[in-house]
Amino acid sequence: MAVLGKSELIRLIDKYKCIHPFNANLLDGDGYILTVKDDVTLNYLEHKNVISYEVVFTLPNYVAHLTAKSRYGRLGLSFLNAAKVHSGFIGRIVLEVVNLNNERKPITIRRGDPFMHIEFIERIGEPYPYDGEYQFQYMSDDEVKMYMHIISNDHNLRSIFNINKLELIASNRVL
Repeated sequence: MAVLGKSELIRLIDKYKCIHPFNANLLDGDGYILTVKDDVTLNYLEHKNVISYEVVFTLPNYVAHLTAKSRYGRLGLSFLNAAKVHSGFIGRIVLEVVNLNNERKPITIRRGDPFMHIEFIERIGEPYPYDGEYQFQYMSDDEVKMYMHIISNDHNLRSIFNINKLELIASNRVL
């Protein structure tokens, strides 16, 4: 297993839209910095979900690892959920966070703020892409169509994904 380097990540983004929309200024070493979709303010001990602006497509032969920008940890923001994105997942990333600020002050995260690092890690073994209820979460119809088109027109992906099941999941996705 190995972390994808910048050049390989850019190649996959160009070909498969692994990060969409993509902004080259948000490349960070061997990863990418995802930004925030909407403003979120958390009062002390409050729990909320923070949704990425970008859609992430983790190809079936990769998993992704997430880490928060350290500035939020220094403010007292704590992440409650796992920092892994399953292979085959397509959707906006949702991180569950809680405000544990020592001064008990609110923490605000603004739309467009750089929020979390994502690194793609090559996995070994037969592909078993994610097909759970959060596939295509918080995506528009046009975004879903774009990724269904990418999968349908790539012989390798088409043989791995169950297109009929993906269409059913997409029609019942979390909006």
